[in-house]
Amino acid sequence: MNSAIVALLHCFLLADFIQSAPVSPSDPSALIEGAERAKTLVEKILRDVPAAHAATVTIEGLTLDSAHTANLQMMVTSLGIPPAPVLKQLSESFTLDVCVSRMSAGSRLYQMILEVLSGRLSGLSGLQADLRDLQTHITKMKEAFQLGVVEADQNQNQNQNLDLDLASRLHGNYGVQVAAHLTLTQLRSFCHDLIRSLRAVATYRPRPAGAH
Repeated sequence: MNSAIVALLHCFLLADFIQSAPVSPSDPSALIEGAERAKTLVEKILRDVPAAHAATVTIEGLTLDSAHTANLQMMVTSLGIPPAPVLKQLSESFTLDVCVSRMSAGSRLYQMILEVLSGRLSGLSGLQADLRDLQTHITKMKEAFQLGVVEADQNQNQNQNLDLDLASRLHGNYGVQVAAHLTLTQLRSFCHDLIRSLRAVATYRPRPAGAH
């Protein structure tokens, strides 16, 4: 995988290796409200993905539910489209801080890729706007629970590198449409993971100090 992509993913997942201050929210309801609003927006994105796919991908036989063939996997590699950060069930090793940081990283990733693709295709602006709004909600969740935000500034230069790298790899209408297809199918999968994680976040209660 291209070195710029590897560096980008490293920065996106940096939160895995950062020990944040103990979670001590002044108003847990703010996190719950933020999670519910974010979930509503993710559900809207899921509803809009099929229309965006139909508007941008006209290659015969290539649908959202098409099997992920070896040829498509080769295109993923050649285009350098990174996978979304993995979201897991909340636990002592996969903390709320890490979970929300990965939500943020994933939403930024797809917002950035769609921005590149929008330079070659129409029909993606609605999803871009929704992902920007989602990022705002996730930021508010971080603030509500005083979660780490250290990775945000560190990603800016790497984001630009991915923009330039992906744009340089988009050759011809076929390649652009395949990139849109792969991105939208990955986005749909990430949104399903987001909904599960946001449901968990909405029911999250911090462990009392000193509890084991």
